[in-house]
Amino acid sequence: MKHGTETDRLAPRQPAVHPLRRLLAWAVLALAAFVCAAPLWQIAVLALEPAATGESAAWRMPSSLGTGNFVQLLTATDFPRWLANSLLVALAVTAVGVVVSATAGYALSRFRFFGRLAVLNSLLITQIFPATMLLLPIFLILVQFRLINTFFGLILIYAATVLPFCIWQMKSFYDTIPESIEEAAAMDGCSPAEIFRRVVLPVSGQGLAVTALFSFAAAWNEYVVAAILMQDAEMFTLPLGLRLLHADSLAGQPGLFAAGALLVTVPMLALYLLLSRFLVARVQDISIRH
Repeated sequence: MKHGTETDRLAPRQPAVHPLRRLLAWAVLALAAFVCAAPLWQIAVLALEPAATGESAAWRMPSSLGTGNFVQLLTATDFPRWLANSLLVALAVTAVGVVVSATAGYALSRFRFFGRLAVLNSLLITQIFPATMLLLPIFLILVQFRLINTFFGLILIYAATVLPFCIWQMKSFYDTIPESIEEAAAMDGCSPAEIFRRVVLPVSGQGLAVTALFSFAAAWNEYVVAAILMQDAEMFTLPLGLRLLHADSLAGQPGLFAAGALLVTVPMLALYLLLSRFLVARVQDISIRH
């Protein structure tokens, strides 16, 4: 009598993990989570307390709960305007990043043309230099084109910053898609544009989700470039607005800054939850029948 298939006999056996080692790993992870959650808990306590108590213990319980800080933040400050500005900039950068990297990455992955390696190498070289090194030339260029203190100038700089990584990421993702699928579609009479739109894009959800999340996060959290380009308070994005709220917190209103810090995470968390199903790697068997 056979006790297993041939595959079972050939498959490598996973070494058993000692229970004490597993317990130690869980303990280390729990300690790290506890340490990381301490500042988040303190921010939540400050945001939900009606007034500052002067206490700074990391795990203290709030003396009382209320939404006064959130109401004051949304009605007595320019937080809604900063939120709208950040959403406009981040969504525009995300759209540019996804569209350009999806098409450029596909071209670099599937087509062989003169200068292809030069383009790939130049994209890598741009990642060597820190963004702060480019602030002065960026500022001079935008001054020449009169794009200082404009959303278009800020979107242009953010898009140029995220595109090298996004293009490389999409190119690497397209390399994992079998070319036989596209060859079969071409034999069925599909044009290159139809192959890209009807065959490649439907199976590229995971790569596009990573690109969208990276582009949105880069534009949503950026502070240094926005602080140099945006000079009008009405044009501020959320990082710049939070800097003003931080000044207020030093003046005795930490609850406003804490409430703003909590609300800033909501769009980013919502986008992550929206794209989470695409971020899970799946092995898909694709067959095309003639």
